[in-house]
Amino acid sequence: MGKYDNIFNSQQKSERALTPEEAVAAIAVVTAAADSSLKNVDAETIAMILWEFEVFEEYSEDQISEIVDRLMGIGEDEGLGTLFNTANDSLSDELILDAFAAGVLMLIDEEELIIPQEKTPLLKKLQQALDLEEEEAQEIIQEVIAAYEEAENEEYEDEDEDETVVDASLQVYESPLGNFSVSIPVDSQQGGRIQSQEGVVGFSDDYGTLLRIDYYALTPEEEEEIESMGLEKYLQSVLIDKYVPQAISASLPDAKVEHNEYLEDTMDGAYFALVNMPKGSTISKQENNGTPTSMDAYRGLLSFFNGEFLYIVSSQRGILPDENRHSLEEQTDEIRQNILAFVDTIEFS
Repeated sequence: MGKYDNIFNSQQKSERALTPEEAVAAIAVVTAAADSSLKNVDAETIAMILWEFEVFEEYSEDQISEIVDRLMGIGEDEGLGTLFNTANDSLSDELILDAFAAGVLMLIDEEELIIPQEKTPLLKKLQQALDLEEEEAQEIIQEVIAAYEEAENEEYEDEDEDETVVDASLQVYESPLGNFSVSIPVDSQQGGRIQSQEGVVGFSDDYGTLLRIDYYALTPEEEEEIESMGLEKYLQSVLIDKYVPQAISASLPDAKVEHNEYLEDTMDGAYFALVNMPKGSTISKQENNGTPTSMDAYRGLLSFFNGEFLYIVSSQRGILPDENRHSLEEQTDEIRQNILAFVDTIEFS
């Protein structure tokens, strides 16, 4: 018997009926408890997450809390398998995708904005039990991640982001932590702007320029991981497995890493990646119907260490509609040189 067969292959049903909306909440409860037990599940946290869910927009917080408590009671009395089977039987066709999304919400790592690898088998079992095709499931996962990303961006814009139009007299940007300074690479006469918050600063203008510096203070745990994995593999993992999915693919699902390589002689070891971003430019073109559409872009990324900080430096290049497309090798060489030239202007403390 497989690890989750007692849950997802159960034939038992509770005599306590569920509405289709309650069935969605039940899927969330079962998924949250599947790898541990209901004793380790925080009902209040589940209720708070579901309250933000569109399915429950007509419910009050107290009503959702009561539903979650009731569902956990069924699970404790009759087992998670009975609760899942009852929920699956009670779901309407319109809410099956919502039920899967509720399960995804229980498993997503809110900081990393990924499904942890150890949770993937559970999510796959849930997908199969709800009879979802792989394409449908992946679309829901990306939508949930994108929703988290959008919420974080809104909070970033509303509360934390400090956007400044470049002062013509200002020549240097200094990090609030004092770990680096950099010559401002955009011009006020071209609409140059600086967007900054804790851990990141971006420079952009009206002509599609985008240069960005993300920086992270290393923790002792990360230092141990670097020592265990080795520098090249760690930098590759940070860039390809974490940064690209979270910072780019979450909002641009068609984005694709076209090239990546380890630069042994750069910054005592750096990892470079080129990402093809359809409709990912910061500038738009007007379609025939007058609708603005973002143009395509390439973004180069370089991860490296300096002092006690991990840096990910970005350089983006938009592709103009009438521009002759360069080969991938030419695009890679050009953006790699641009990003290295930008890094050369950074003064590290």
